[in-house]
Amino acid sequence: MKKNLEEIIISQLSKEKEVTVADIVKITGFSRAYIHTFFKKLVEDRKILLIGKANKARYVFASKERGMKNSILTIRKVLKNKNLSEDRIFQDIQNSSGIFIKLPKNVRDIIAYAFTEMLNNAIEHSRSSGIVVLMQRNGGAVWFEVADRGVGIFKNIRAKRKLHNEMEAIQDLLKGKQTTLPKKHSGEGIFFTSKIADEFSIRGSGKKLIFNNKINDIFIKDMKPIQGTRVFFYIAVDSKKKLADVFKEYTDNLFEFSKTRTKVHLYQIDTAFISRSQARRVLVGLEKFKTIVLDFKNVDTVGQGFADEIFRVWKNNHPGKEVLYENANENVLFMIRRTEMNQ
Repeated sequence: MKKNLEEIIISQLSKEKEVTVADIVKITGFSRAYIHTFFKKLVEDRKILLIGKANKARYVFASKERGMKNSILTIRKVLKNKNLSEDRIFQDIQNSSGIFIKLPKNVRDIIAYAFTEMLNNAIEHSRSSGIVVLMQRNGGAVWFEVADRGVGIFKNIRAKRKLHNEMEAIQDLLKGKQTTLPKKHSGEGIFFTSKIADEFSIRGSGKKLIFNNKINDIFIKDMKPIQGTRVFFYIAVDSKKKLADVFKEYTDNLFEFSKTRTKVHLYQIDTAFISRSQARRVLVGLEKFKTIVLDFKNVDTVGQGFADEIFRVWKNNHPGKEVLYENANENVLFMIRRTEMNQ
């Protein structure tokens, strides 16, 4: 019966320029839901294409209408946040546009992961009634944006973790394995998405957190306040990155998410870290990880109390955890080594 129904669809398309599910229902008498599965299979096999959506959805031969699909390089969708499925939205964008045609598999896999993770965050975290997604391919790159008008990511983290301000919320987010819904999420989505993008940004309230992996740096900018959260993801079509490589870099041999990198200099207005309380704020939540890498780039100096709290007190209180450091100048190195010698 499966073969016969596929043949009926192909036969009808040979007679007409386009076919709808309703057309096949009328011919066969089968239910719409049942027939739709065969249309979906033919689309996945790239024998036919879906054009339009909802009551305007129709199907055409892929070979005859490929030019039409190729020309659609921008997709914008306004979604009601009710019973949404991020993978179905991604599949719809892929099937109804030319964005993914001849796109290298490694780049397609990266976009699929990042888009579904970011849309899922908006669906489950934002408490927004609507979500807008925009995806475009141009200039040798693919980029997308996911925007909601909900509570706002930094406000949400600040409230759930009882933090003092949004800068502390950003610090918490950058540690990687953080989530305000621990029963539903591992907190890895934003972390890994920020690593696989060429450029990635998160905007909420009056702050914009920017990851620029082309120059391997992170920035925070003050912006005009907005309601909700807006994430932006950009990757070059010829990118050589692979999801598996990024996952491997931040996991151990048991495939646990166990390593994170935290850029210390982002968390304060100045570039000196003196007190034990500053060290404790940096370390909040990092006990979940087996390996921690602290980046001291642009940090002028640290106090004895700051170094001692991290490299002696915290390590002694968390046996089995490894604290590494990089980009430390001679002032910082002096305090770290002094602390290590006193253990």
